[in-house]
Amino acid sequence: AKTKVVIIEDLISTGGSVRDVIEALRAVGAEVLGVLAIFTYELPKALQTFAELNCPFATLSDYSELIKVALADHRIQSSDLEKLKAWKQDPGDESWMNK
Repeated sequence: AKTKVVIIEDLISTGGSVRDVIEALRAVGAEVLGVLAIFTYELPKALQTFAELNCPFATLSDYSELIKVALADHRIQSSDLEKLKAWKQDPGDESWMNK
């Protein structure tokens, strides 16, 4: 019988590091049931990575919730939202800073 594994992560950004873990575990015959993490930035690249790996994941919190709480606690202003949404779509594209 295959060893069944659930991977526990602290943070999912692009999913690159957990990809390596999933691939290594599968290479030795483990069945990866999924990934649980504390937080995700909800980056499109991570969604693509998990879809490519056919591996479900769940998190305790995420970027959208962080933004809602920060706004409610007046740690950010509503005028910051456009920049924060643009960053989430592509953190590597620094044009978000000019939004």
